[in-house]
Amino acid sequence: MTLLRLVGRPLLASMFVSGGLQSLRAPEQVSPVAEPVVRPVTDQVTALPDRTEDVVRLTGAVQVAGGLLLATGRVPRVAALALAATLVPTTWAAHRFWEAEDPEERTQQRLHFLKNLSMLGGLLIAAADTGGNPSLAWRGRHAARGVRREARLVRRSVRATARPAAAVGAVRAKLPG
Repeated sequence: MTLLRLVGRPLLASMFVSGGLQSLRAPEQVSPVAEPVVRPVTDQVTALPDRTEDVVRLTGAVQVAGGLLLATGRVPRVAALALAATLVPTTWAAHRFWEAEDPEERTQQRLHFLKNLSMLGGLLIAAADTGGNPSLAWRGRHAARGVRREARLVRRSVRATARPAAAVGAVRAKLPG
């Protein structure tokens, strides 16, 4: 693991561990803000809990687990995607700057909204980071290329041996036997 990953992943994850713990400890503080976003989602996704507090706790648990996994470098790509999935509705619910009446509050909410978008960008980069190893897509293309190359060699080999074998067979057929 490079020094950038060793330092960068825990730094990116720290906000999620902290915020997730807060959501787990006191979901009632976040629930009123989350309600307008959580309710339509829970109506569509039956696997989610019905109570907003439970959804906030679940989001907090995912953020803590994902943050710890990302920070320690364990399945960092999956952890980054899980954190990104929790960040989108959290940002949409908590930082609705376009609804703020007070100019100072609007500025603060816009700042937090953009900060969350920046964190989302970092998570997407972390989700795409293969740690210097080839991606699965590259490995698949490379393996397919190797199979095609082997098939061409086999085809050439068969052609190369088939002509002399056919000639020998033709000569044998003409010989009295």
